[in-house]
Amino acid sequence: MISKKMENSLNQQLNRELYSSYLYLSMATYFENINLVGMSKWMRIQAEEEHIHSMKLFDFIHKIGGRVVLEQINKPQLDWESPKKAFQEALAHEEYITKNINELTDLAIEERDHSTRTFLQWYVDEQVEEEAVANEIVQKFNLIDDSKSGLYMLDQELGARIASPVTVAK
Repeated sequence: MISKKMENSLNQQLNRELYSSYLYLSMATYFENINLVGMSKWMRIQAEEEHIHSMKLFDFIHKIGGRVVLEQINKPQLDWESPKKAFQEALAHEEYITKNINELTDLAIEERDHSTRTFLQWYVDEQVEEEAVANEIVQKFNLIDDSKSGLYMLDQELGARIASPVTVAK
């Protein structure tokens, strides 16, 4: 049986993951509106991944006898100063999510909730990848500086991203 504190914390994370999906979808539309369709595609795939992350939490909460509580999702930002600024915000957001996942894992350890701690390990590992990829893209923006041809090439590179065939099984 899960503690009420852990259940509430998992629900907060589920809602953070839903917001992440919403934020990346907003970034996708920003990129679409400025004709960077490769970056838009990259963000749409990222939004789908975040939705999958939320559904994993959704299913886990139910599996362990908890109750899912969906909260209102805040409206995300609609525009950014530049494509680079959007990716810098994505990196900062991933760092925020990592902090929250680490706090959740600490709570599971503190409460000696081994099943939740084991479940959260996937998120801990996933966040290492999420931050690394976002940081790599920000570093590429630093390399290209204000080069329009560099921006075009980065847009092409990011547009080649392929969604991984992840399924959410109950």
